[in-house]
Amino acid sequence: MLKIAAIQMTSGPHLDGNINTARRLIGEAVAQGAKLVLLPEYWPLMGMHEQDKTHLAASPKAAHMIEFMAEQARSHGIYLIGGTVPLVSPETSKVFNTTLVFDAQGQQVARYDKIHLFGFTKGAESYQESNSIVAGAEPISFTAQGEFGACKVGLSICYDLRFPELYRSFGPTDLIVVPAAFTYTTGSVHWEILLRARAIENQCYVLASGQTGHHPNGRHTWGHSMLIDPWGKIVAELPEAEGVVGGEINTDLLQEVRRNLPALQHRVLA
Repeated sequence: MLKIAAIQMTSGPHLDGNINTARRLIGEAVAQGAKLVLLPEYWPLMGMHEQDKTHLAASPKAAHMIEFMAEQARSHGIYLIGGTVPLVSPETSKVFNTTLVFDAQGQQVARYDKIHLFGFTKGAESYQESNSIVAGAEPISFTAQGEFGACKVGLSICYDLRFPELYRSFGPTDLIVVPAAFTYTTGSVHWEILLRARAIENQCYVLASGQTGHHPNGRHTWGHSMLIDPWGKIVAELPEAEGVVGGEINTDLLQEVRRNLPALQHRVLA
């Protein structure tokens, strides 16, 4: 069995403070036995202005942010899925919103640039990620390997959760990860339902890591980081506050669900 954990944070506009929080919570996850740890979307920075992430991506601090993740993976001997970080894009006023994955030696083994960009307007609440982010184009998965065996992991980010065709593109997968910063407005109604649907229809584990609470920039995020099993059952959940939540990937259960209900073999439409 592979022990996994999601980190829940209330990130702010200061990189160093966010790094210190991430370091502490990664340490807690490792102390609980986790060998794969997931950070939330925007963990290094929830800026006061949209262009703050563009400035971070273009600054020397970006290298520090990436080296921190590599060092944490290496020093703890874990797979670290780095939530999302802003990386330089071909458009000078925009960034990629990117998940970087590091193995137990601190080597980068995968990169996924968020494909679906969030757009939402309801009254005074409005978000348009396309104003400051360039969309990715390629679905990405990787295989974590260790004394626990092999685990195929599909990468996705927040708003991707609403697009089931992305997850179908991975093929049979052991684990889907969803680092997120779901708004309170949408998360309170849609978050759990969408996560459980992705687990049920793909018959795999889903590990979701969220931002939570009130941020200095005025955003209010939903939290409720959780682990869901292939039958759609919530194994563990952290409703609010910063912290760690997780559990184990039970390959026997995964195989049992697929054997009892071979829905993946019954697909007709590609």
